[in-house]
Amino acid sequence: MKRIYLFFLSLFGVLSLTAQTTEKVVLDPRNPMTGYYLQVVPKSNNIEQVLLLMPGYTQLPESIFTESMLPYVAYNNNILTIAMAGGPSIFANKPTITPIEKMMENVKMDFPATKDIPWVIGGFSAGGTIALRYVEQCQETPDDCPVTFGAVFTVDSPVDIIDLWNYFDREIERNLSEAGVNEAKFVSNQMRQQEGTPKTQPERYTELSPIDIRAKSSNEVWLKAIPVRVYHDIDVNWLINERGRSIFEANFLNSSELIRRLRALGNEGAEFVQSDLTGKRSNGLRHPHSWSIVDAFECIQWIKSL
Repeated sequence: MKRIYLFFLSLFGVLSLTAQTTEKVVLDPRNPMTGYYLQVVPKSNNIEQVLLLMPGYTQLPESIFTESMLPYVAYNNNILTIAMAGGPSIFANKPTITPIEKMMENVKMDFPATKDIPWVIGGFSAGGTIALRYVEQCQETPDDCPVTFGAVFTVDSPVDIIDLWNYFDREIERNLSEAGVNEAKFVSNQMRQQEGTPKTQPERYTELSPIDIRAKSSNEVWLKAIPVRVYHDIDVNWLINERGRSIFEANFLNSSELIRRLRALGNEGAEFVQSDLTGKRSNGLRHPHSWSIVDAFECIQWIKSL
């Protein structure tokens, strides 16, 4: 009964939210992908928390509102939602982070209450990779970060960038999935242009990766004191049948090692969330790599409990 009630409560929130206009704030009109962000002020106008959501690789902020219920549930729970893209990048490097930090300063100026509120950041796919590494950076040097983070979560994100590169090589060599090969070629080419390769720039890739599973310890140590969630829809048969992959090509393999290490460091707020929701895109297609694997009601309650 409680879940049915929450569903209808959220449905009313969707109707209320769509009846308004999600505000678009332009920071750099020259950049149509990362030069703006979307914000949704909570229904009560009383901002108790801030939720920053980042879409996947090359996706626009608008995509979040069609693929996830998170902004709508947040709207009814006194949470200011900010949606901003990372662009064609998987790196939390200066070109990616600078616009995000500019957004943060702008939000603090528009909503003074957010200056003293810990933010929660969550990202889908590459957006989660960027979010995770950025929070690590902010934990390491908090004085350099415009905001304080209270938690971070990822939605089927690759957490080891070096291993991601190796996976792309395997995907191209096996040539079993047209979609997978095209993605591997495109993204690895962008990575090469932006930061070189793990072979030519090994130290740089180690610096940029949220975790290096080949090392006994890496950047994940900076997450030992902050709640971390990784969401995954584990469907091995889908990987095999639809993409010709095994669990060694699944993002949840390295995510599980990340959470294991954080738990070993004493982080009881580190969670591997094996979703009981079937991943589906807004067009109805089955896909484990989807925003929909996050139970928006439960996730928002987790955020509020922080």
